[in-house]
Amino acid sequence: MVGKILGIDYGEARTGVAVSDALGFLANGIGNIEERDINRLINKIAEKAAELSVEKIVMGYPVNMNGTLGPKAEKVARLAERLKEKTGLPVALFDERCTTMAAHQFLNETNTRGKKRKGVVDTLSAQIILQNYMDSNKS
Repeated sequence: MVGKILGIDYGEARTGVAVSDALGFLANGIGNIEERDINRLINKIAEKAAELSVEKIVMGYPVNMNGTLGPKAEKVARLAERLKEKTGLPVALFDERCTTMAAHQFLNETNTRGKKRKGVVDTLSAQIILQNYMDSNKS
């Protein structure tokens, strides 16, 4: 048994959240955390991890298209380190290239527009990151 995994798509204003099933097969988007203060965000993610009894956290790692790391990737790496300290859980960084683009493409295909789209894109991105992570780790 793999145990549940929490998927995170960090954003300056909204952070998307997803959780896996206990077997690590399916990711489900469970909403957003709207928090700009990094300390409060860490506390809210830690609370969510405890509430859902997850055994691991996976964060989208914003690698540039050419493979380099920019300031946002450094910020996410620091956030991951602090989450690891706060929760005591392993925190993995997973290349999130193209996940937001894939989320927007899916929302275009499902004709999701306006305010509804804005609220869903981060959750969907977290779900895609987590699903890709789990798929890449299946033996």
